[in-house]
Amino acid sequence: MNQIRHTTGVRLLFASLMLGTLFTSSCTPLTVSFELFGREKNLIETVVSDDDRAMYKVAVIDIQGTIVDANLPPFFSRGGNPVDDIVARLEMARRDATVKAVVLRINSPGGSVTGSDEVYLEVLRFKEISGKPVVISMAEVAASGGYYVALAGDKIVAHPTTITGSIGVIIPTINFSAGLAKIGIVARSVKSGPNKDLANPLEPMRDSQYAVLQNLVDQFYEEFKAKVKERRPNLDMSKFGEMTDGRIVSGRDALALGLIDSLGGVRDAFDEAKRLANIPSAKMVKYQPEGSVRPRTPYASADELPLAIGHPPGTGQASAGTEINMLQVNASGLFPNSGPSASCVYYLWMADVP
Repeated sequence: MNQIRHTTGVRLLFASLMLGTLFTSSCTPLTVSFELFGREKNLIETVVSDDDRAMYKVAVIDIQGTIVDANLPPFFSRGGNPVDDIVARLEMARRDATVKAVVLRINSPGGSVTGSDEVYLEVLRFKEISGKPVVISMAEVAASGGYYVALAGDKIVAHPTTITGSIGVIIPTINFSAGLAKIGIVARSVKSGPNKDLANPLEPMRDSQYAVLQNLVDQFYEEFKAKVKERRPNLDMSKFGEMTDGRIVSGRDALALGLIDSLGGVRDAFDEAKRLANIPSAKMVKYQPEGSVRPRTPYASADELPLAIGHPPGTGQASAGTEINMLQVNASGLFPNSGPSASCVYYLWMADVP
């Protein structure tokens, strides 16, 4: 009974800490994770699969959740900037001469336009500087910005049931002006120009303002489509308009359309990476922060923290709602300010956002 009371008290304490330190940030991740007394941690290597007598390695780097270039406050940061986390692992793989290839394991609905493009360019840079091949392994979802990043790989492998595609751009907007007016609240900005309050949720949105946002969306959309054409030369161009209208497709349909190269799982991507690197065997390794739970298989998250309440350590599972752990608070979708806003432009499949 005392243990139950203690656990309940811990949960309430951390819930209070979370609510009391809520912050507002534009372009923030849709899933916000906090680590108590968080700090930058060194990455360590863990072998998750081993060919017999292997001399070389293939590094598996996870890209999970929303891809954004945004820093969380250091006191609460679990992994810091998501883009920085990915680049740090690429750099570790580049410096290790025994790592001959990389598998990027993508499980993401996308993210911001800038964050996705930064990861895309960093993967290209890694390949150019290191000469090491990169194979993409799509997990459950690799849509929109997740697919954008995948375009940087040498080969793309997806499960038949992977959800991918969603090629397009979105600027989410929400407007409260009509509802506020019904209760006698009227907002009026003092501004230097007619578009200075662009997408202000408290004032009515004018068609001319939507036109400004649409022009921005169209520009980034054309860049996305250009990269698809450049990086996927075997596309079924007769269906290019359909495959780039924002729809999602299964991995099996993506193969038929030429959006990916083959069907399979992470081990198939591992075999493809060995083939491209021209090595007969290799260890499969992951990089994890010191103090995190050691991944047991290629499917486990390399960032999971210990003592989680709700999912056993090492499962790699994430809560769809609010998860309060001994060292982690996951406030997925709980606060509107932690989600997409008009202050950011997204390559994002919105249906996969809690």
